[in-house]
Amino acid sequence: MMLMAMAFTHVAQGEVKMSTWGKTADGVAVPIYTLTSGKIEARVTAYGAHLVSVKAPDRTGKVADVLLGFDSLQGYLTQPNSYLGAIVGRYGNRIAKGRFTIDGKTYQIPINNGPNALHGGPKGFDQYVWDSHEVPGGVEFTHVSPDGDMGFPGKLTATVRYTLSGDTLRIDYSATTDKATVLNLTNHSYFNLHGDDKGNILDQKIEINADRYTPVDSGLIPTGELAPVAGTPMDFRKPEAIGARINDDNAQMKLAGGYDFNFVLNGKAGTLRTAAIVTDPESGRKLTVETTEPGVQFYSGNFLDGSLTGWTGTKYEKHAGFCLETQHFPDSPNHPDFPSTLLKPGETMHSTTTFTFGVTK
Repeated sequence: MMLMAMAFTHVAQGEVKMSTWGKTADGVAVPIYTLTSGKIEARVTAYGAHLVSVKAPDRTGKVADVLLGFDSLQGYLTQPNSYLGAIVGRYGNRIAKGRFTIDGKTYQIPINNGPNALHGGPKGFDQYVWDSHEVPGGVEFTHVSPDGDMGFPGKLTATVRYTLSGDTLRIDYSATTDKATVLNLTNHSYFNLHGDDKGNILDQKIEINADRYTPVDSGLIPTGELAPVAGTPMDFRKPEAIGARINDDNAQMKLAGGYDFNFVLNGKAGTLRTAAIVTDPESGRKLTVETTEPGVQFYSGNFLDGSLTGWTGTKYEKHAGFCLETQHFPDSPNHPDFPSTLLKPGETMHSTTTFTFGVTK
């Protein structure tokens, strides 16, 4: 990768500014890109293809960073399991016991989340410096994962493209492999529409376009059921405050310690459709998430515990941010009835997710 100390490109969709953010422990230079559209500013880095920050205005025009993140590369290097804004893979979310079978052969991923594998194992895609180059309105990152990486079969080439146009940040994913493998790429950004230093997200209202969700066992692995959200704290078919039912006497909520569930999105997978809409009554900020994926993991920051310190010296306590991880379902390789995550040679995986930032009156 050829890096310049500073590069600046003006394109029709917005501006892209690149600089060298720092170096890894083994001396690899890591670029960071600032994307601006006149409405929104987003920063992304080649380390883990992390989305580092998103600055968006409130109803009065006041701009705040609505993404949890660190102010330096060092934060990401020394907190590899924070996943703040990371691209996670090969398999985002959980695989039961880190084990799955393809064509009669069983593969074992190192477990790193109780008895299960999470986000691709102990060293996932979030801990590599991706190759990068500018594209109109954004940047494209590429990572080549060798056959056997974290136990996954096949040499996989993954590409993630971030582009900013107007008030919409778009993420396009694609991947190819030379051997049958499983794949579930997603972005693990934590949002707080108040601003990252303005307390928790419990009063922010969320609407999720899903009639069903995937219940989990004590290890947060799906049971295989696609259960109706009706009559449960998972019913967000109409806007509801995140904190309104988070402490309900509900067995699923107790297992997860809050929200940490995959929602089965309505509509046809493969088509770009609304996954969720979140609004902050105080600031008026609004986030609309659209995706081609079949599911979205709504996570309410249950495991944040104050050990991570963000941009303004704020300690990220429990519920400091929420995640909307557009995805295939957790543990899909072990559930034949779930949408398949199998990728074969000669095929190309494509998916798209957009984050649109607006305001309400």
